[in-house]
Amino acid sequence: MLSDKIQKALNEQVRIEAESSQVYLAMAGWAEMKGLEGVAKFMYKQSDEERLHMLKLIKFMHERDAAVEITELKAPNNRFESFKEMFKKLYEHELFVSESINKLVGLALDEKDYSTHNFLQWYVAEQLEEEAQAKTILDKINMIGDDKGGLYLFDRDIQQLSVTTQAAPQ
Repeated sequence: MLSDKIQKALNEQVRIEAESSQVYLAMAGWAEMKGLEGVAKFMYKQSDEERLHMLKLIKFMHERDAAVEITELKAPNNRFESFKEMFKKLYEHELFVSESINKLVGLALDEKDYSTHNFLQWYVAEQLEEEAQAKTILDKINMIGDDKGGLYLFDRDIQQLSVTTQAAPQ
């Protein structure tokens, strides 16, 4: 059984993961309208992944006999000045999600809820990868600058982007 504090915090994380899916979905739509097919495919895939993160939390809560609350979501930004701005916002969003996960891990320790703490370690490792990936993309975008040829190659290559962190299992 989960404590009320843990249950409330996990429900908040369910909402955050759902909103993350929406953030990526909005970015996918923007990229697709700008003709950035590779970026759009990448964003659609990431949107699906974030939804799976949400479902994983929901399943865990149900296994622990906790009530899941599906709430209203905050609408994501649908407009960006440039694809660089879009990826900067994405990186900032991933930092926010990491902070939220870290607070949840801290709460699980405070509550001496070691099974929730153990479960959340997957999210900690996942966020390390998400942050590293967003940072790698931003670094590549900064290298490209205003080079249209570079943007074309980036759009093509982002579909194969794979970032491995030291924390990821080999």
